[in-house]
Amino acid sequence: MAGPALGAELRALMTERLHRAGQRVTANRETLVAVLAAAGRPLTIPEIIEAAGTLAQSSAYRNLQALEQAGLVHRIVTNDDFARYELAEDLTEHHHHLICRSCGTVEDVPAAPGLERSVRAAADAIARDTGFHTQHHRVDLLGLCRRCA
Repeated sequence: MAGPALGAELRALMTERLHRAGQRVTANRETLVAVLAAAGRPLTIPEIIEAAGTLAQSSAYRNLQALEQAGLVHRIVTNDDFARYELAEDLTEHHHHLICRSCGTVEDVPAAPGLERSVRAAADAIARDTGFHTQHHRVDLLGLCRRCA
């Protein structure tokens, strides 16, 4: 199977999480994680299949679902025909998304310190008022990308 190689640290984390979820490590799952790690942005199924080489579409869907259940992959739903997939944030770095409401493109953007302070303050206030304790957050900004604007 073609596609990028998977680093030892990421392979160990993948193995641990899949076993904890009662799932096996397979060559297809390793390839999917490696493709997402190398991409640097959320990918659609067609983009993943192209980067992976010989992976069948049905196998990609089935294995991405298992990886999502194991906490390795995060699915981003947009308003176009394809969801996007990326590695779970704790395997990469904290970031947010720009989602184009016209073409569905998703772009990662760094988490700005001022925004992070505001979100943390809001989460603390919510915890005081409701007892709900936030474990993590994400901010998706919806609008039009440069091409569609």
